[in-house]
Amino acid sequence: MDRLEAMRLYTRIVELGSFTAAADDLNLPRATVTHAIKRLETRLGAQLLQRTTRRVRPTGDGDTYYGHCRRLLADMDEVEADFREAAIQPKGRLRIDLPASLGWLLVIPALPTFFARFPQIELDIGTGDRFVDLVREGVDCVLRIGHLGDSGMVGRRVGMLQQATVASADYVRRHGLPESLAALQDGHVAVNWVSPNTRRAEPLEFMVGRRRREVTLPGCVSVSGMDAYLGCCEAGLGIAQMTRQRIAEGFKTGRLREILPAYPPPSLPITVLYPQQRQMPARLRVFIDWLVELTAAQC
Repeated sequence: MDRLEAMRLYTRIVELGSFTAAADDLNLPRATVTHAIKRLETRLGAQLLQRTTRRVRPTGDGDTYYGHCRRLLADMDEVEADFREAAIQPKGRLRIDLPASLGWLLVIPALPTFFARFPQIELDIGTGDRFVDLVREGVDCVLRIGHLGDSGMVGRRVGMLQQATVASADYVRRHGLPESLAALQDGHVAVNWVSPNTRRAEPLEFMVGRRRREVTLPGCVSVSGMDAYLGCCEAGLGIAQMTRQRIAEGFKTGRLREILPAYPPPSLPITVLYPQQRQMPARLRVFIDWLVELTAAQC
């Protein structure tokens, strides 16, 4: 019998005034009850109960211990009730981190539907493309775009993002539209994307049938932030590759033109990462499930 069970047994003996009544109430053998109380008194180094032929009464120490037991057991019951309720109606705070572009364009505009469904969940949202140490920083989950290395985290793919190769209308007027990958390498330049994690410039990627082709172009500017990447492209500084959600407005206004649509960049996986844990909190589970629904509907 563990300590909590022993405390619960002790409080019932005090409340019922009888070992036998407590044993019957908790469906325990009388010998088990007697042995458990003896072990409890030995562990505490104090006599808790005075036994008479008619009734069992707590000693002075027993009264003090009974008060502590009542408070501790009430707190434990309240905690367990909260968790049972949370499993039915999830509640509590979640710390999440989103890529800035995906957060602003996809997740944040849809949050009213999430809160309408789960009004007792609070979100603490960070946005950025930096590496986040979930355990050290106390973050419950992060959403990431692209192929990920081994981080020791649990990963669940929630969707795929289509990409396009684009340049500004002004760039196309000056350099023309390349009609092949070979033509792309004849006088064209890129806004070079530098990975925030590796700090290396990434080549442009194209799908030719089922094969992935990489093309490295010169460029006068390199960036590692998505806002700067799009801004440099719209300023006519070179060709770039971005998700279609990110550049939809540029297509609509005519600021951007698509290049080599027959050879699109590979789609990018969207993955939610969270620490390994024996029991996933209900609030985290429903948030991840909602992300799956969201990306399925909009990506």
